[in-house]
Amino acid sequence: MDKENTQINNFSHTLTMIERKTAVITGVKKIDNFDNEEFLLETVMGYLLIKGEDLELVKLDTRDGNVSIKGLIISYSYLEDHKEKDKENSIFHRLFK
Repeated sequence: MDKENTQINNFSHTLTMIERKTAVITGVKKIDNFDNEEFLLETVMGYLLIKGEDLELVKLDTRDGNVSIKGLIISYSYLEDHKEKDKENSIFHRLFK
């Protein structure tokens, strides 16, 4: 288990955009959520949110941490406080506020 975590932490992170139609991302730890309009990826540099239209997962290499996405890419952003937002938006937090 420690070997896997160390290997993931040694990945470098890159995001290559090709004509807003393809994104190639390295250093991906896991895909948290995705549909045809959004991808939420946990990378070694934090959470990455990619928004677009007709998005599809083309390649997923969990061993090397590589992901390829195709479709019309409208935006991408890094979420610094993703965990805090999840806590704030949880139903229990809102009920017992």
